[in-house]
Amino acid sequence: MTIRVAINGFGRIGRMAFRAVAKEAEFSDIEIVGINDLLEPDYLAYMLQYDSVHGRFKGDVGVEGNHLVVNGKKIRLTAERD
Repeated sequence: MTIRVAINGFGRIGRMAFRAVAKEAEFSDIEIVGINDLLEPDYLAYMLQYDSVHGRFKGDVGVEGNHLVVNGKKIRLTAERD
């Protein structure tokens, strides 16, 4: 059974959680379906792709409208304040 998760805040911790789910086999039953952050989608994609500590994200990252596209999978982006 897949657990569907949305991330509220795509700062350092949100991006690291996303990377762990995308990379680690032990999290294969978790699916990221949404990200809520107030920054522009292009900047969110850039921050995911390039990290000064962990290096480049090993995968394809892009933006289509209000979706972040990671390895061909669309993830809905919202910008709602708490």
